[in-house]
Amino acid sequence: MVCKVCQKEKLVSEFLGVCKDCILKNWKKAKDFVEIAHSKSRKEFSLPEKIPKTKGGIKCNLCANECQMGEGEFGFCGLRKNKKGKLFSFVSKEKAILEYYYDLLPTNCVAAPWCNAKEGDLNLAVFLGSCNFNCLFCQNWHFKCLTKRRRPIVSVEELLKAINERVHCVCFFGGDPGPQLPFVIEFSKRARKIKPDLRICLETNGIENTKLLKELAKICFESNGIIKFDLKFFEEKLSLAISGVSNKRTFENFEILAKIDSKKLVAATLLIPGYVDETEVSKIAKFIAFLDKEIPYALLAFYACFKFSNLPTTSWQKAKACFEAAKNAGLKRVRLGNVHLLR
Repeated sequence: MVCKVCQKEKLVSEFLGVCKDCILKNWKKAKDFVEIAHSKSRKEFSLPEKIPKTKGGIKCNLCANECQMGEGEFGFCGLRKNKKGKLFSFVSKEKAILEYYYDLLPTNCVAAPWCNAKEGDLNLAVFLGSCNFNCLFCQNWHFKCLTKRRRPIVSVEELLKAINERVHCVCFFGGDPGPQLPFVIEFSKRARKIKPDLRICLETNGIENTKLLKELAKICFESNGIIKFDLKFFEEKLSLAISGVSNKRTFENFEILAKIDSKKLVAATLLIPGYVDETEVSKIAKFIAFLDKEIPYALLAFYACFKFSNLPTTSWQKAKACFEAAKNAGLKRVRLGNVHLLR
């Protein structure tokens, strides 16, 4: 496809319309196409087209987006709004928008290769129906339907009843747990009182309020659970272009948690054709290696999904180049995931 900015034939998302080079080197022109794409993708689900920054509006500090909402305006995640001058939330520490189910261990979890979960036990998978990113390649994009409907609503009490003698761990993912982190923390505290050996795990984009994330991390780490960060991009402009949000807080929070307990962190990057290559992976890997060379790093093969439906799956050649780049950066525990998708 031809990039709408440089007019060159490139491996480009048809929906986004701009190539990696123009995003990084010609942001001023690329930005217009980026904003159009994100606005269009969010209108479908009645979500705010951009992060609200209304002067004098009510501020939400639950994540790095720090939405400032004017009267009647919703926050970026779609779960909070300014209602007559007060911050109103459709969720709380006692209730959340989510779905849950059981997975037999070992699961297809990205962190599974570095987990010592007992085979045959159960994982309670908790899928949060919200997110504070807007990834145009999202492979769990149907969380947006839950956000739009604002249901199903599940209480802490109901979810606690799902814990039985076979449940070895609980994994929060989505969407992203970030917009509903108070619920995740409350549930995790109460669940560990009911079953002290229960492991709590988290998969996240990492832009949570740092204080709250550290509170949950303490619970996860003490339970011998794992926190998996999606380090989607190294360059902030790529994050803004493809996920709609800055990734600065992601790297800040990852570094903070690594200093607390790097042995219970896992990082992952999706190898998006045309956008995430060995150059990007090398920069991410060097960042991780600077903190701890033993932190596991998963490189995941891409398949066409959501608004990046015209892109091919990751090639073996590109996956191998990214794998070598991560190893050359000094990381000791690198793994290719979704290898059945490699072409």
